Amino acid sequence: MIIFFICITILVLGYKFYSPFVEKQAGIDPTAATPQTRFSEGVDYVAIHPVKAFLIQFLNIAGVGPIFGPIFGALYGPIALVWIVLGNVLGGAVHDYFSGVMSVKEDGKSLPEIAGHYYNVVFKAFMLIFTAMLLFFVGVVFIMSPAGLLSNLDYFKDTFLANNTFWVLVILGYYFLATLLPIDKIITKFYPIFGGLMIVMTSLIAISLLINAPHLPVTGDFLAYFTADHAHNFLEPNPDGLPIWPLLFITITCGAISGFHSTQAPIIARCLTNEKYVRPVYYGAMVCEGAVACVWALAGIAAFPDGYAELKTMLDAGGPGLVVNHIANSYLGVFGGIMAIIAVAVFPITSGDTAFRSLRLTMVDAFNIPQSLRNRMLLAVPILTIAYFMTKLDFTVIWRYFAFSNMLLSTSVLWLATKYLFDRGTFHWIASIPAVIATAVTVSYIMTAAIGFNLSSDLGKPIGAVVAVIGLVLLVLTHSKRKTRAA
Repeated sequence: MIIFFICITILVLGYKFYSPFVEKQAGIDPTAATPQTRFSEGVDYVAIHPVKAFLIQFLNIAGVGPIFGPIFGALYGPIALVWIVLGNVLGGAVHDYFSGVMSVKEDGKSLPEIAGHYYNVVFKAFMLIFTAMLLFFVGVVFIMSPAGLLSNLDYFKDTFLANNTFWVLVILGYYFLATLLPIDKIITKFYPIFGGLMIVMTSLIAISLLINAPHLPVTGDFLAYFTADHAHNFLEPNPDGLPIWPLLFITITCGAISGFHSTQAPIIARCLTNEKYVRPVYYGAMVCEGAVACVWALAGIAAFPDGYAELKTMLDAGGPGLVVNHIANSYLGVFGGIMAIIAVAVFPITSGDTAFRSLRLTMVDAFNIPQSLRNRMLLAVPILTIAYFMTKLDFTVIWRYFAFSNMLLSTSVLWLATKYLFDRGTFHWIASIPAVIATAVTVSYIMTAAIGFNLSSDLGKPIGAVVAVIGLVLLVLTHSKRKTRAA
């Protein structure tokens, strides 16, 4: 129980004391005209109240990410909480915050356009490819996962509602409308409600865990990771042979750090009425997601008294959706079952539609396409048609490409934030240190993963560390040369 309060306290203190320091480096100007003020057109640049903006941003970045990832992360034990909390405050929230800041400062533009401004056309093209790829695969994943869940519900057994293709088409139809329509027709009306619903569900699970769960990790179990006898646990594989470095950092992204979040930044950046709202909306939403991730990581540990083997067996039998259903029903009864369905069916849909909307905005920015209804349809129809055929592929293949794109993009955005701070002449280490760590994780994974170079861990991990340090040294040297020329 104490561990839970420690985790939440660190997240709250991070927002209270660290986020103002981060904001100070960003150059926020409450008197500046925001993109919404300058480009209001009733489709994407629409004024939103900051509370609504927070709830929409929270739901856009959350979905089932801070639920599924931490449940898988629970296989590694209490060390998962260390990564969630520290990764969130020092990495993920900084990543999300500067995604919002840079978009607001650059007229609400998408990441590739921002990258082209701060780096060059080559980096812009790189960001365009991986941003588009990530958004597309996120959208496809969030068609397949809720459709699979809904078609397998006992309530729909032996009816036409048990047909997976039916639900795929229903979800695609909704995505078409949500992608096409102005943001204030669906998203601003209903998403704040769903965002509040996720907060309520998570709070009920947390309260129930604290009251009823006797298997929460105790302080002694947690602190054992920091003793000399157990220090190797930071690097040793879990019982399934999966190494903590780098796989834990890839398993838990939402809640800690996720590149997908940066793709959602322009949606709200085009709707904020004052720059002072960037910190509570972006940094605040990420901290809130970190709290959700902590609750579900703890639930993944506490709900299985027999430990790793019991959780692993259920994951193998029905994936994280089955675990969510087990946890919700165990601690919240019938109401919990309903909430579980909402969590693993509705929440991913609310991330999938904004993924496709962000993809439309990215293409619009990249090719300067006027946003008439006809042009929006010409973009939406082929994208969603291809997405439909992609749902026929193996889900695990789609998920691998999603995971690869996600971690690579988050690393790129942190380097982009580093460049932004370099150019401002402010304290760049708040972004560059997380960028170095993220680079080490990303490169180590690519070097050792079966879908990458499949090298041994002894070789792949040092390569990741070396590449990360080289990246920082090159950036520092480049900046120093520019300052010398300017002088």
